[in-house]
Amino acid sequence: MSKVVKDLIINEYRTRFEGVSDALLVDIRALKAEQNTELRSGLRKKGIKVTVVRNALATKALEGTSLSPLDPLLTGSTAIVYGGETVIDVAREVVEFAKKLRKMELKGAILDGEVFTGKAGVEALSKFPTRAEALGQAVQLVLSPGASLVGAITGPGGAIMSILKTIEEKLEKGETIAKAG
Repeated sequence: MSKVVKDLIINEYRTRFEGVSDALLVDIRALKAEQNTELRSGLRKKGIKVTVVRNALATKALEGTSLSPLDPLLTGSTAIVYGGETVIDVAREVVEFAKKLRKMELKGAILDGEVFTGKAGVEALSKFPTRAEALGQAVQLVLSPGASLVGAITGPGGAIMSILKTIEEKLEKGETIAKAG
Protein backbone atom coordinates (compact mmCIF):
# COMPACT_ATOMS: atom_id res chain seq x y z
CA MET A 1 0.00 0.00 0.00
CA SER A 2 1.44 3.36 -0.98
CA LYS A 3 2.20 6.13 1.48
CA VAL A 4 -0.49 8.32 -0.09
CA VAL A 5 -3.17 5.67 0.48
CA LYS A 6 -1.97 5.08 4.04
CA ASP A 7 -2.13 8.82 4.75
CA LEU A 8 -5.68 8.94 3.34
CA ILE A 9 -6.76 6.06 5.59
CA ILE A 10 -5.11 7.62 8.65
CA ASN A 11 -6.87 10.94 7.94
CA GLU A 12 -10.19 9.09 7.51
CA TYR A 13 -9.70 7.37 10.89
CA ARG A 14 -8.85 10.69 12.54
CA THR A 15 -11.99 12.27 11.10
CA ARG A 16 -14.18 9.29 11.98
CA PHE A 17 -12.96 9.03 15.59
CA GLU A 18 -12.71 12.77 16.24
CA GLY A 19 -14.50 13.53 19.49
CA VAL A 20 -14.80 9.85 20.43
CA SER A 21 -13.38 9.34 23.90
CA ASP A 22 -14.83 5.94 24.82
CA ALA A 23 -15.06 2.82 22.64
CA LEU A 24 -14.95 -0.97 22.48
CA LEU A 25 -12.71 -3.26 20.48
CA VAL A 26 -14.06 -6.50 19.03
CA ASP A 27 -12.94 -9.15 16.59
CA ILE A 28 -15.73 -9.97 14.14
CA ARG A 29 -13.57 -11.88 11.67
CA ALA A 30 -15.12 -15.29 12.50
CA LEU A 31 -18.70 -14.09 11.90
CA LYS A 32 -20.59 -15.18 8.81
CA ALA A 33 -21.84 -12.48 6.47
CA GLU A 34 -25.43 -12.74 7.76
CA GLN A 35 -24.24 -12.47 11.37
CA ASN A 36 -22.06 -9.48 10.54
CA THR A 37 -25.03 -7.78 8.88
CA GLU A 38 -27.28 -8.62 11.84
CA LEU A 39 -24.73 -7.15 14.26
CA ARG A 40 -24.12 -3.97 12.29
CA SER A 41 -27.79 -3.26 11.54
CA GLY A 42 -28.84 -4.02 15.13
CA LEU A 43 -26.22 -1.66 16.50
CA ARG A 44 -26.96 1.00 13.87
CA LYS A 45 -30.57 1.16 15.11
CA LYS A 46 -29.19 2.17 18.51
CA GLY A 47 -26.87 4.83 17.05
CA ILE A 48 -23.80 2.62 17.47
CA LYS A 49 -21.15 2.44 14.73
CA VAL A 50 -18.73 -0.35 13.86
CA THR A 51 -15.50 0.40 12.00
CA VAL A 52 -13.03 -2.32 11.03
CA VAL A 53 -9.51 -0.85 11.17
CA ARG A 54 -6.01 -1.67 10.07
CA ASN A 55 -4.15 -1.82 13.36
CA ALA A 56 -0.93 -0.02 12.41
CA LEU A 57 -2.81 2.80 10.71
CA ALA A 58 -5.32 3.07 13.55
CA THR A 59 -2.44 3.30 16.03
CA LYS A 60 -1.05 6.29 14.13
CA ALA A 61 -4.48 7.89 13.78
CA LEU A 62 -5.35 7.49 17.47
CA GLU A 63 -1.96 8.71 18.70
CA GLY A 64 -2.43 11.58 21.14
CA THR A 65 -6.21 11.04 21.46
CA SER A 66 -8.21 9.70 24.37
CA LEU A 67 -8.41 6.35 22.52
CA SER A 68 -4.61 5.90 22.38
CA PRO A 69 -4.53 3.69 25.53
CA LEU A 70 -6.27 1.02 23.42
CA ASP A 71 -3.08 0.62 21.35
CA PRO A 72 -1.90 -2.60 23.08
CA LEU A 73 -5.25 -4.23 22.22
CA LEU A 74 -4.94 -3.41 18.50
CA THR A 75 -3.76 -6.86 17.45
CA GLY A 76 -5.28 -9.27 14.96
CA SER A 77 -8.54 -8.39 13.28
CA THR A 78 -10.06 -5.39 15.04
CA ALA A 79 -13.26 -3.39 14.81
CA ILE A 80 -13.84 -0.28 16.89
CA VAL A 81 -17.40 0.03 18.21
CA TYR A 82 -18.48 3.49 19.37
CA GLY A 83 -21.43 5.86 19.59
CA GLY A 84 -24.73 5.42 21.40
CA GLU A 85 -25.53 7.34 24.56
CA THR A 86 -22.47 6.08 26.45
CA VAL A 87 -19.85 3.37 26.07
CA ILE A 88 -21.73 1.50 28.82
CA ASP A 89 -24.78 1.29 26.54
CA VAL A 90 -22.48 0.16 23.73
CA ALA A 91 -20.97 -2.51 25.99
CA ARG A 92 -24.43 -3.75 27.00
CA GLU A 93 -25.52 -4.07 23.39
CA VAL A 94 -22.30 -5.75 22.27
CA VAL A 95 -22.38 -8.21 25.19
CA GLU A 96 -25.96 -9.16 24.26
CA PHE A 97 -24.91 -9.74 20.65
CA ALA A 98 -21.88 -11.72 21.83
CA LYS A 99 -24.24 -14.13 23.60
CA LYS A 100 -25.97 -14.82 20.26
CA LEU A 101 -22.87 -14.58 18.08
CA ARG A 102 -20.48 -16.76 20.05
CA LYS A 103 -17.63 -16.37 17.56
CA MET A 104 -17.40 -12.63 18.18
CA GLU A 105 -14.41 -11.88 20.43
CA LEU A 106 -14.59 -9.01 22.93
CA LYS A 107 -11.08 -7.53 23.05
CA GLY A 108 -11.49 -4.60 25.40
CA ALA A 109 -12.86 -1.12 25.99
CA ILE A 110 -11.97 2.30 27.31
CA LEU A 111 -14.04 4.54 29.58
CA ASP A 112 -12.68 7.85 30.89
CA GLY A 113 -9.12 6.73 30.17
CA GLU A 114 -9.49 3.41 32.01
CA VAL A 115 -8.90 0.34 29.82
CA PHE A 116 -11.00 -2.78 30.36
CA THR A 117 -9.25 -5.80 28.87
CA GLY A 118 -10.81 -8.86 27.29
CA LYS A 119 -14.26 -10.35 27.56
CA ALA A 120 -14.31 -10.06 31.36
CA GLY A 121 -13.45 -6.36 31.17
CA VAL A 122 -16.18 -5.57 28.64
CA GLU A 123 -18.74 -7.58 30.61
CA ALA A 124 -17.77 -5.74 33.80
CA LEU A 125 -18.14 -2.42 31.99
CA SER A 126 -21.61 -3.43 30.74
CA LYS A 127 -22.72 -3.80 34.38
CA PHE A 128 -21.73 -0.24 35.32
CA PRO A 129 -24.62 2.20 35.78
CA THR A 130 -25.01 4.74 32.99
CA ARG A 131 -24.66 8.42 33.83
CA ALA A 132 -28.44 8.81 34.13
CA GLU A 133 -28.72 5.73 36.35
CA ALA A 134 -25.85 6.94 38.56
CA LEU A 135 -27.46 10.37 38.92
CA GLY A 136 -30.77 8.73 39.85
CA GLN A 137 -29.03 6.63 42.50
CA ALA A 138 -27.26 9.69 43.89
CA VAL A 139 -30.51 11.66 44.08
CA GLN A 140 -32.19 8.72 45.80
CA LEU A 141 -29.39 8.56 48.37
CA VAL A 142 -29.65 12.29 49.03
CA LEU A 143 -33.44 12.24 49.38
CA SER A 144 -33.66 9.04 51.44
CA PRO A 145 -32.73 10.59 54.84
CA GLY A 146 -35.14 13.45 54.19
CA ALA A 147 -37.98 11.04 53.48
CA SER A 148 -37.20 9.13 56.66
CA LEU A 149 -37.17 12.38 58.64
CA VAL A 150 -40.51 13.47 57.20
CA GLY A 151 -41.96 10.06 58.06
CA ALA A 152 -40.66 10.28 61.61
CA ILE A 153 -42.07 13.78 62.08
CA THR A 154 -45.47 13.16 60.51
CA GLY A 155 -45.98 9.69 62.02
CA PRO A 156 -46.84 10.76 65.61
CA GLY A 157 -48.75 13.80 64.36
CA GLY A 158 -50.82 11.55 62.13
CA ALA A 159 -51.66 9.31 65.09
CA ILE A 160 -52.80 12.30 67.15
CA MET A 161 -54.89 13.59 64.23
CA SER A 162 -56.53 10.19 63.93
CA ILE A 163 -57.46 10.19 67.64
CA LEU A 164 -58.82 13.75 67.42
CA LYS A 165 -60.83 12.85 64.31
CA THR A 166 -62.38 9.86 66.13
CA ILE A 167 -63.29 12.07 69.12
CA GLU A 168 -64.79 14.68 66.82
CA GLU A 169 -66.90 12.08 65.00
CA LYS A 170 -68.16 10.64 68.32
CA LEU A 171 -69.10 14.11 69.61
CA GLU A 172 -70.94 14.92 66.37
CA LYS A 173 -72.98 11.70 66.76
CA GLY A 174 -73.77 12.62 70.34
CA GLU A 175 -71.81 9.76 71.85
CA THR A 176 -70.03 10.15 75.14
CA ILE A 177 -66.38 9.85 75.49
CA ALA A 178 -65.14 7.46 78.17
CA LYS A 179 -62.75 8.87 80.74
CA ALA A 180 -59.37 7.25 80.94
CA GLY A 181 -58.88 6.18 84.36
